[in-house]
Amino acid sequence: MGNVSDIIAQYITGILEDSPTGTVEIKRSELACAFQCVPSQINYVISTRFTIEKGYLVESKRGGGGYIRIQKIHLKSRQSDFEYLLNHIGNAIPQLTAEHLISRLVDEDWITEREALMMKRLIARETLQVPIPIRDQLRARMMRILIITIFTDKGE
Repeated sequence: MGNVSDIIAQYITGILEDSPTGTVEIKRSELACAFQCVPSQINYVISTRFTIEKGYLVESKRGGGGYIRIQKIHLKSRQSDFEYLLNHIGNAIPQLTAEHLISRLVDEDWITEREALMMKRLIARETLQVPIPIRDQLRARMMRILIITIFTDKGE
């Protein structure tokens, strides 16, 4: 069994998959009580596991009737996927953000787990041993080339 964060993330992912709309509303305090943890643990899970790079939109309403709404975003078309990814990469991208985008490519069935592993190793800080600003720029250039290759070689 994994740690509490993994269990909470699996639970939220499960209810999202069961939701016909791909959206769930949860109360932070109720979830914390159910998993016997502090509400900040719920915040941590949501902020690290349910990011825009991973394909989730998160809205939060604070207060007594507050909730967290999580929605799985499915891009509409091949062209919109391609444009979204290139725009999100920009001119520089940190390793974690790039890894989240690669995970999303797997989730959307654009690449295999093996291809994702190769991409993650290629863009890793251990591979790109240059100063940080240059490393993030180089990683972005590499990610853009990888995305262009994926979307031109897969055909429609």
